Amino acid sequence: MLVSQPLHDDTLVRLSESLTVLDRLEYGVCMSKPSIADTYGSIPELMRVARGSYKRAIDERLAAGGFEDLPNPGGYLLAYLANEEESIPEMIEGLGIRKREFSQLVDVLVLRGYVTRTIDSQDGTVSLALTERGRAANEASFEGAGYVDRELERQLTEVELAGLRRGLAVLAEIKRSLPGPAIRRGLPR
Repeated sequence: MLVSQPLHDDTLVRLSESLTVLDRLEYGVCMSKPSIADTYGSIPELMRVARGSYKRAIDERLAAGGFEDLPNPGGYLLAYLANEEESIPEMIEGLGIRKREFSQLVDVLVLRGYVTRTIDSQDGTVSLALTERGRAANEASFEGAGYVDRELERQLTEVELAGLRRGLAVLAEIKRSLPGPAIRRGLPR
């Protein structure tokens, strides 16, 4: 015959601690880690945590190629120049920066050997072109972006990937439809 004895407070504490440890072990063994989609419920939150994926992959490739000194948004400007499809005003608009900031960016890229700048003596127009270093940095950026694209293709179905593309395109359309100038919310300069 078993005789029950009252449990002391310290025994109850140890029992509670043991159950907590068992719960953690069971969670670690039986339950999968919550996904990012489970952790962040809203689209703006998901965009915030996902937005650095391309940048991180590109920065890794740039660093491996010795291009750590490429300033932001210099990689975008290199891509514009490699495509040779945009005018300087279109590049400025696409980069979302002011003319003065664009000029400063070009100065840095010229100084660091990514871009050449020539000024036509007849009409004063400015021409920009990639150097070999600029082409190599652009290629490294392209490889980094390609890695993320391949991972998306590997981890998503065709339908999911098409939905992602369509959702991002709709967001871009919404942005375009909004009136008024963009408010700059950076650190004071």
